[in-house]
Amino acid sequence: MVLPEPEWRLLQQRHHARVDEALAGHKERSSRGIKHPIEDFLFEYYSFRPYQLRRWHPGHGVALENGDEYLEVRDYTRLAGGVGVDVDAVLGHRSGTVLWAERLLRATAQRPPTFRCFGMHEWAMVHGLRPEQTRHPQLGLRLSPEEIVDAIRDTGLRCTHIDAYRFFTPDAKPVNRYEPTRERQSEFDDPGCLHVGMDLYKIAYKLSPLTPTDLLWRCFELAREIRQLDMQASPYDVSSHDLPPVRVETPEGRAEYVRRQREFSDRAAPLRAELLASIEPLAHTVRLRSAT
Repeated sequence: MVLPEPEWRLLQQRHHARVDEALAGHKERSSRGIKHPIEDFLFEYYSFRPYQLRRWHPGHGVALENGDEYLEVRDYTRLAGGVGVDVDAVLGHRSGTVLWAERLLRATAQRPPTFRCFGMHEWAMVHGLRPEQTRHPQLGLRLSPEEIVDAIRDTGLRCTHIDAYRFFTPDAKPVNRYEPTRERQSEFDDPGCLHVGMDLYKIAYKLSPLTPTDLLWRCFELAREIRQLDMQASPYDVSSHDLPPVRVETPEGRAEYVRRQREFSDRAAPLRAELLASIEPLAHTVRLRSAT
């Protein structure tokens, strides 16, 4: 497929504009050394930098007419009709990532979502800690350490996501019903999990520039919204950021959490399907090469 120059330049300009608008606050805070514990998460926990998010890519299998400027970008080459992603070069150093992503996405898509964790992973990350010992001491906690322990005891811990579980405090890990591991992530990842939804963004950027930027951006937007609920349902006091808490320590709060969790799971499903459809032919190529 060849994209005419006027068409791809318009797509590129639109992407730059939406990124600049969305990240204006982050850029301004960064220039002043001000931290934002909710929005900064997507650039601190995840390794994709704002300048990388701003760069537009058409995705694999697309040639840009008169796109010689992309020859200066890593993993691009001349294709019939223009310049595009050098799939052979990318697979040469990222074949393992492609196979990992396909396996994880496929396994997660085939599993029915569950909605019974109630966002208690953030509680497990502060279990037994004093407010000044937490990851976001500038926020403070809206409950006492004793009330947090009581809420965990009453609600239970049923976290299946390795990248949440690995941040549990030593006091919390034995309380969790599961022991997720990196090696068994494809067995544990639940499509109802907030962090699994956010990880669609991680998978998309790990595959960049194979991933079309429009899909990457939609995964980013979903992750940003999920992160907000993640913190609203936590024991942190997010009122300084004009966010009401979702009090999952109460039946009403748990009901609200599940309702919003279902909405995010429904929105994540088509993004997961798009990512998988984009990756499948690449994974097939990797397997064919490994067999020869």
